[in-house]
Formats: sequence, structure tokens, C-alpha cells
Amino acid sequence: MTVPPLNSAARSALSAAAERNKHPILDTLRGLLPAHGRALEIASGTGQHVAWFAQHLPGWTWLPTDLRDTHFAELIAHVQAGLPEDLQERVEAPRLLDVRQESWPLERAHFDLIYCANLLHIAPWACCGALMRGAAQHLAPSGQLVIYGPYLEDDVPTADSNLTFDATLRARNPDWGLRRREAVEQEAQDAGLQLVARHALPANNLLLVWQAT
Repeated sequence: MTVPPLNSAARSALSAAAERNKHPILDTLRGLLPAHGRALEIASGTGQHVAWFAQHLPGWTWLPTDLRDTHFAELIAHVQAGLPEDLQERVEAPRLLDVRQESWPLERAHFDLIYCANLLHIAPWACCGALMRGAAQHLAPSGQLVIYGPYLEDDVPTADSNLTFDATLRARNPDWGLRRREAVEQEAQDAGLQLVARHALPANNLLLVWQAT
């Protein structure tokens, strides 16, 4: 199954959102992560997050990945602009990665952090289970899978903005849409991952933290 690309207006909106949310996400990651580690980023897009995190988490190195190489040049430019030349090696060259591959093409088997922002609602539902299974295979024993984005939740009122966003996504592509957190949690459990933290962040987004059971 091929995931259709976003149009230029949608990409611009995501880019603007990344600029806004990188600050609260970083603040939350600082409370979660040890001083040193190696991270795999899924669906890196323009690279705004990976460049920001590499700048402000000096003990971490990052491997950015994406389904397509459309934004690789922009990602590299963000890293070059955000980090002094001697620190740019903290971010490895971006790689192609489709989470639905049965075996992810990664030389290094395990990561201390696998990070994914704003993917599940603009990808087919099959990507959720595939992400969980791949993460379970590639997390270090004490590693964390961190997923950021908007969700629907049982017994939690959904913000009007998220309902509108969900309707817009489904009109654009019937395979897209906000995912129910409990359904995502079930996919994680099936893959051997347990939800250990739920952080409410601005603009009605959640940052969810998973670890191996």
C-alpha cells in the first residue's frame, strides 16, 4: 500500500506546527531521558524536531528516517543551521524507512529512544501495528518509544479543533484520521509494549511513552 504524499499547503502547516510543538516536546523529553543515548526518529519530515533535539540534548545521537527522501535536503539544512559544524555528527545521514517492512533496514539493532511525531493520523492504520512491532524489535532493554500527536480517547471529551481536524483528514484520505488511544494501546500490547506515561501537551496533543513489558 502506498501512502499518498501531502500537498504543499499541508506540508507548510505541518512545518509550522513542528516549530510550535518542538519546545514543549523537548521540555517533556528532558524529564524522560537519561543524559546519553542513541535515538531513532521515525517520519522525520523536514528535520525540525531532530535538529532541535540534537541541539538541546547534547548527550544524544540521532538517526532520522522517512518513507521518502523528499525532505532529506531540507532536513540536512536544518541540522546544519541548528548545530555547530563539530556537533553535526550527532545527527546521522537520513535513511529511508517504511515501518511496514517486516525487517527494518538498520545496521544497529537497538536504540535507547524511538521517537515518532504526527505519523499515525496521516498514515494507514496498518502503520500503527507495524510501528509497534518494529519498535519492540529495536528498543534497547530499558529503551522508550515516544509517540506524539492528536488522539481520540474513551471518557475524555474531544476538543472541537481535533474533531474538525479529524473530519478534514478523513475527507482528504479515508485511510487517515485521528486514532483512538485505546486502540493504539492494544496494538502496542500485542507487540509486547506497555504504555507507561501519558503527557498532555498544548494544542490538544498527547505525548505517549511505551516500554517493553
